Amino acid sequence: MSNRRVILGAAFLLLLGNLASRLLGLVREQVIAAFFGITAAVSAFGTASRVPTMFYDLVIGGAVSAALVPVLSEYAEADDSNELGRVIGTLLVGAALALAIIVLLLLAAAAPLTDILVTQAKSSDHQITLTFVRIVTPALFFLGMSGVTAAVCYARRWYAFPAASIALYNAGLIATVVLFHRQLGPTSLVLGVVVGAFLQFAAVAPGLRGVPIRWGFEPRHPAVRRIIRLYAPVAAGLVITEIGVVIDTNLAWGTGDQSVAIMRVATYLVQLPLGLVATGISLAVLPILSRLVDDLPGFRHTLSLGLRLALLGIIPVTVYLTAFAVPVIHLLFQRGAFDASATSVTAAAFLLYAPQLPFVAVDQLLVYAFYARKDTLTPMLVGLGGVGVYLVSALTLIGPFHLGLSGLIIANTLQNSLHAVVLMVLVWRSVGSLRGQGVGWTLGRAIVAGLAAGAVAYAIRLARASPDSAIHLLVYLALSALAVVVTYAVLLHVLGVEEVLLVPRLVRDRFASRATGRVAV
Repeated sequence: MSNRRVILGAAFLLLLGNLASRLLGLVREQVIAAFFGITAAVSAFGTASRVPTMFYDLVIGGAVSAALVPVLSEYAEADDSNELGRVIGTLLVGAALALAIIVLLLLAAAAPLTDILVTQAKSSDHQITLTFVRIVTPALFFLGMSGVTAAVCYARRWYAFPAASIALYNAGLIATVVLFHRQLGPTSLVLGVVVGAFLQFAAVAPGLRGVPIRWGFEPRHPAVRRIIRLYAPVAAGLVITEIGVVIDTNLAWGTGDQSVAIMRVATYLVQLPLGLVATGISLAVLPILSRLVDDLPGFRHTLSLGLRLALLGIIPVTVYLTAFAVPVIHLLFQRGAFDASATSVTAAAFLLYAPQLPFVAVDQLLVYAFYARKDTLTPMLVGLGGVGVYLVSALTLIGPFHLGLSGLIIANTLQNSLHAVVLMVLVWRSVGSLRGQGVGWTLGRAIVAGLAAGAVAYAIRLARASPDSAIHLLVYLALSALAVVVTYAVLLHVLGVEEVLLVPRLVRDRFASRATGRVAV
């Protein structure tokens, strides 16, 4: 099977899983917004939940794509199940020991850590954040174990389990909040994170089946040494990145006790399309790129295909969400404690985030291109420079220019956009020119089609104000989305973009075949 069909097939399967998890993620955010609005308590939850996320990214999350998948893919491809089981056993035991120690250390250091995160918060907000940090920290253990197990699944090209596990994480959080919000109030949010993390690990664990795992810890195994060597630069970069996250959180509290909550909802709208489009494509491409490091023409062709697909998918979503930000947020979140004023300020925040969407959509692929070539130093250095760009621009915009929360968001958009541009230049220098691979050709036609779709979207907005009734608003947004997508797709078809022609065939083939949860080459 050609790499194109493998990538499209894997991306389609991941898209289905991501769609389920993102829909549940949407319900999660709706539940949080309806019960608690954009209050200081939600900002405290957003701050506390960053603690397990930060350390997960540092210890496991960054290693999944940078080291675990590339190294495990080689063992999986070698078809030596005994040696693969030996490596997996070592990774699982080592991860469990490391995560348990880190959780205990974080619990002991919860007070000073909270001091750093919310220096500019009121004492009452500081206290509730500290309580939340202590409750949510154990989630790190389950998140970390699920990350290692998911890496095994990706290396074996079993994509269904990781996608389903994220959906169960969201389901666990939702169920906990719905069942216990009256008794526990906002505390149900952090308890839900722990429950969701446990369910996420339980859901991805079946992906280990079929491998004779040899339980033990062999730190001198060649695979462990390679993973550490590959991940060391990434870990160094992530330390700087997480310091930037801490500073960003602290600065956000200084712009108002609602700021973290506003940023949470606005960034969710950014992450929703990226999770559906960019993440699935990137994870589908990474194992193939890892096998093509010695075949530069094949490497460039596969990477270019991923870039074209990511751009084609993200442009219409960006156009639609930019044009309909207010009615979309109204429909999704405006109920209960989330009122019209919350919709207005969240939409304004999202519009400042939106320009980075096309850049971030290709950025992950570009990072994975370096990871596949066992180069984790270059992305780390670029990320380090990005943190510097963010800090300088953020402090300038909220200081001399007094832009407050808007300044933080603009700085984030500038950071992520420049990160993608710099990586693209460096990829070009590393693997050779991508000219002739159709990236520019496809991007040009996607921009033309996107501008036409944007004109249709804004014409609809000008012709008719969005209705207030939820049913009427849903119909209005659905028909508007259909108009945007049809305009975009038809123009792409007229302009001869071949990926548009492949998608219907892929969908037909996928549903005609028996779903196994694995895409084979």
